[in-house]
Amino acid sequence: MVSVEVLSVALRRLAVPGMTAKALRAALREKHPEASKKAIVRAAFLALIEAQSQDGQSGGCSVEALHGFALAERASGDDGPMMLSPRRRRQQRHVAAEAAAAAAIVAA
Repeated sequence: MVSVEVLSVALRRLAVPGMTAKALRAALREKHPEASKKAIVRAAFLALIEAQSQDGQSGGCSVEALHGFALAERASGDDGPMMLSPRRRRQQRHVAAEAAAAAAIVAA
C-alpha cells in the first residue's frame, strides 16, 4: 500500500489549473494503481494543507484543482448513493415510574 505522503507528492506534481477530478484521478492511478480511494482523498487534503503551509510557494501545484478534487472525491462514493434510514424516536422514560419501582424493590 502506498503511503499518503507519497500520494500527496504525486498529486502536487500532477495537478495543473483546469484539470478535472476525473483526469487527476486517472493520472494518479496510472502511477499508483494500488492506492485506495480513501488514501487518495487523504493525500489530496494533505497536499492542500502542505501547499497552504508553504506560504504560496506551491511548487507547480494548483491549489484550486486539488481542492476541487478533494471535495469531489470525498462527496462521491464507490458504493453508490448513501441511503439514510428514517429517524428513530427515543422512547420516553418515565423517571417517576422507575423511581417508584426502585423504591418498591428497596422497601421489600
